[in-house]
Amino acid sequence: MASIANVPQVDKVEGNDGGIKQKNVAAGQGRNRKALNDIGNLVTVRDVETKPQRPITRSFGARLLAANAQVAGDNKKKLQVAGVPKPPAKRAVPTKAKASVEVIEISPDTEEVKNEKQKEKLVPQNENSAGYKKKKKKVPSMTALLTARSKAACGLSNKPKEEIADIDASDIDNELAVVEYVEDIYKYYKEAEDECRPREYMDSQPDINEKMRAILVDWLIEVHSRFELVPEALYLTINLVDRFLSIKAIPRRELQLVGIGAMLIACKYEEIWAPEVNDFVAICERAYNNEQILKMEKAILGKLEWYITVPTPYVFLSRYIKASIPENDMENLVYFLAELALMNYHCSISFSPSMIAASAVLVARHTLFKTPAWTETLRIHTGFSESQLNKCAKMLVSLHETAPGHKLQTVYKKYSQAEKYAVALCSPALSLNSISFNG
Repeated sequence: MASIANVPQVDKVEGNDGGIKQKNVAAGQGRNRKALNDIGNLVTVRDVETKPQRPITRSFGARLLAANAQVAGDNKKKLQVAGVPKPPAKRAVPTKAKASVEVIEISPDTEEVKNEKQKEKLVPQNENSAGYKKKKKKVPSMTALLTARSKAACGLSNKPKEEIADIDASDIDNELAVVEYVEDIYKYYKEAEDECRPREYMDSQPDINEKMRAILVDWLIEVHSRFELVPEALYLTINLVDRFLSIKAIPRRELQLVGIGAMLIACKYEEIWAPEVNDFVAICERAYNNEQILKMEKAILGKLEWYITVPTPYVFLSRYIKASIPENDMENLVYFLAELALMNYHCSISFSPSMIAASAVLVARHTLFKTPAWTETLRIHTGFSESQLNKCAKMLVSLHETAPGHKLQTVYKKYSQAEKYAVALCSPALSLNSISFNG
């Protein structure tokens, strides 16, 4: 009888009538069953109906199994009757794997992961080639190594870029902060600050000098504190005094009167409840009367052509302190340094209000050991690099160093109080004088 190729295993049971019935095929076998045209289940035997090479269907397969089982049983009985010994069982001989067969190692990684790892190690040889070659490890050249070591030795190694803080994020809901326009406002201040700066005038003043001006400013700061005025009024007063003196020469006896007239104008401009003229008469111990003060007020406004809306150092101080994200001690230290600058004629005349404000912030951060001393946020908002503030910053450090022994003590005593965090008692940043800035 011809052999049957790839006959599926079918369990059989005997029925009551002695026939053979087919059992259900296991679910796993049914799912893994190959396609009919791939399993080679065509046979060359002729069935009952003499049709050659018919496919093995379930019914036909059952009939073949039954026929084969009957023939095998008959042959077995004949051999036993003839006394033929059973053939020895063949031992299974392990077959050696062919050299061409790829050995696959079993690892925790799935095949997809292994394939991805293999692809990462390979790169195309060229654009027109489908072949792959192993990716070479990049080795830095000797020139690159020497350059990197030189930069590291000089402190010029590449550092991650510093993020710029959004200093107006907390005021987004504050209508008075005008966050939508604040950048444009300060851009205008920077453009307009040179138009309202006083020029050097001491050479054109025959009767006054720098020392007299310092005494006047020291007294005006004391009056400002006694009247408890807003800071804007003080800075505007000094601006009006310097601009008026740069235009008109005055005698020594009227210098204090110029200060009183300028403060009266500043208070009317900045304060809600400005001091009355009688208050200024009393504060100067009646050295001048009401008529003289009002006359000087009119003279100042006339010479300045009523141009009193100007960017003083204070408007820049408030912005730059905010950009520095300060604490209370640093904020008071910045104002202390700025008021020392107001008293010094050369500092007030030589540097712009924005540079004085930025330098005060820089010196305060050095004094309190803030790191870094000058951040990218400060550079963006001030428009100054640390090297540009070198000269003004060193002058402020010198003023701080000489403040304790100076004859004019109003500013020093004011910022030595506990309510001002005693910032005047801090050691001056003398190390800043030895720093060589590179632009």
